Amino acid sequence: MRMLLTVVALSAAAGFAQDVVQLAPERVKVLIENDQVRVLRFSEPGHSKLPMHSHPPYVSVAFTADYSKYMFPDGKTSEEHTKAGAVDFFKAVTHAFENLSDNTAESIMVELKDRPPAAAAVTTEMDPVKVDPKHYKVLIDNDRVRVLRARYGHTRNRDARTSGLGRRVHDGQPRQIHTTGRHVQDINTKAAT
Repeated sequence: MRMLLTVVALSAAAGFAQDVVQLAPERVKVLIENDQVRVLRFSEPGHSKLPMHSHPPYVSVAFTADYSKYMFPDGKTSEEHTKAGAVDFFKAVTHAFENLSDNTAESIMVELKDRPPAAAAVTTEMDPVKVDPKHYKVLIDNDRVRVLRARYGHTRNRDARTSGLGRRVHDGQPRQIHTTGRHVQDINTKAAT
């Protein structure tokens, strides 16, 4: 079964103490960056560590099950088991990370940046949850993000509206982005940008 995730970035703000990409460029790659989000791909080998670093508010999507330890500036620690496919929203945080398992931990993190002026949630008659509730489910919906999971079987044909596309707000205007970040369209005009 194929899972597509849609992230609507509504706002965010935070400074970085230390940028995780600069700390571990061989393990953390920037996939997309614009004025609203920075999308990172993490590939943490078993028993690897990341030193203390900061993130603004973010959405995390786990591709693999993992067992991790987080260390915080106040000396507190937290160990977490994450299931493959887990999607979570986190507030801004500063922490160090250690992969406690023997396996590589793979995930995507969508870091949220400053909210553009007059940005607001856009609801249209084409809301996939309303149009196709059988295949779309809201995972997270708060004042920062809206994350949807889209599920399709292997043989179902998908039209251009749902074929690997996600929706997000950009400067107050709804846009579609291909899940790989290769294609961006204005939903209202369907013109590539």
